[in-house]
Amino acid sequence: MALATLHSRALEGFEAHPVCVEVHLANGLPSLAIVGLPDAEVREARHRVRAAITHCGFEFPARHITVNLAPADLPKESGRYDLPIALGILAASGQLAARSLDGYEFAGELALDGSLRSVRGALAMAWRAAGTGRGFILPAADADAAARVAQACIHGAPNLLAVCAHLSGSTVLPRAIPPAIAIDAPQGPDLSDVRGQPQARRALEITAAGGHSLLMSGPPGTGKSMLAERLPGLLPPMGETEALEQAALRSLEERSSARAGLQQWAARPFRAPHHSASSAAMVGGGSYPRPGEISLAHHGVLFLDELPEFDRHVLEALREPLETGRVAISRAGRQAVFPARFQLVAAMNPCPCGYAGHPATRCRCTPGQIERYRARLSGPLLDRIDLHVAVPAMAEDGLPGAAPGESTRTVRERVLGAHARQWARQGCSNALLDPPAIERWCAPTAAATPLLREAIRRFGLSARALHRVLKVARTIADLAEAPLPAINHVAEALSYRPPDPHPA
Repeated sequence: MALATLHSRALEGFEAHPVCVEVHLANGLPSLAIVGLPDAEVREARHRVRAAITHCGFEFPARHITVNLAPADLPKESGRYDLPIALGILAASGQLAARSLDGYEFAGELALDGSLRSVRGALAMAWRAAGTGRGFILPAADADAAARVAQACIHGAPNLLAVCAHLSGSTVLPRAIPPAIAIDAPQGPDLSDVRGQPQARRALEITAAGGHSLLMSGPPGTGKSMLAERLPGLLPPMGETEALEQAALRSLEERSSARAGLQQWAARPFRAPHHSASSAAMVGGGSYPRPGEISLAHHGVLFLDELPEFDRHVLEALREPLETGRVAISRAGRQAVFPARFQLVAAMNPCPCGYAGHPATRCRCTPGQIERYRARLSGPLLDRIDLHVAVPAMAEDGLPGAAPGESTRTVRERVLGAHARQWARQGCSNALLDPPAIERWCAPTAAATPLLREAIRRFGLSARALHRVLKVARTIADLAEAPLPAINHVAEALSYRPPDPHPA
């Protein structure tokens, strides 16, 4: 009777829980049983492991083999347990020295010839395993991404034989070193491509400077999508922790080598799902929950074009993440929590045909159709959007002769200055201030207080709407390098709050 114990990881939402892989050999009819709440992918490991062990020149024991994945109440999925199961069988049968196994964690899917294939969530597992003091042996395709975790000791292996040679001491798997990545100004479309629309450009600058949400309303072809696509280029670069969180979320989305993820390192994500996206695609889900669009836009931009065309339940699902910056997905017997701190940028037409209020094209919609169209957006959702701006059609002689506006580089310099002032003052962007911090940092000047009171009385602003007005005014003051929001800053912030909850 022989027993070997190894360490691996199980993904549950954004967490990577430790898993103890126990391999026991006993007398009896030759068989291989895997227990510990394995999924079908894990149960099929017995065929991959057998073929890989024999192809690499080892002997597959003709004994009763039991593999226990503990804890037993934690669901196990994917082929990442192939490598620790194979090593456990070799150690329990005496073909591999077991003394060095405790110093490592293992994850990797085995091909039939013993080579290691990429696994989903490698960076997320390495991030959670960094504080254990153990090394982490992963497929070579995943090692670069996982090595971005500074505290982790990552070894990339091409196949099962290389891992066995490393553990036996005959050869050494070198520690993976992430390639150097130059973090420059984001490359993308330039803001100077957008001609005219000064109010929308100003709203986009405020959105970038304070981390706010934005809703643009206007006829087709006025530049709403162009403006949204240029927002990531205005945002400050992500810090190391933010980049790690975003890369870990991307690694949970799909099986990818880190080289694909390293190309996007520190770049603000820009997600633009189609309006036919389901609620599960937007917030995440599945039998083994995976991140949705709002989590993949973490620390970046979520752009919803044709906002009223999205299903009402999908839009209502955004309300809590907009406030909390996280989403909890509950399924029978399990719950997964993903971060979702994103900037919402949305665009919509003023009516179903798109031409209500157009100076040249006649609107064909009835008042009832327009009302039903705008009613697809609930008041509570619109109340959570900081800035509402109209993007009108340009005059017939305006576009051909319009001069280019300011470039992304010029506007970004002002945005970075305002962002630096916010972090020096309060340690976060203005959009993330809680009520006590709003009272401390966003209090306007005495001259602006009567204007706020009149706006509350006339427009019926909710407490949430008032807080958002104050945060936007604080951002406008930061762009102007003013110590406090003055009356002109508050007035501009109020201009982005429509008196009607369904903007025209």
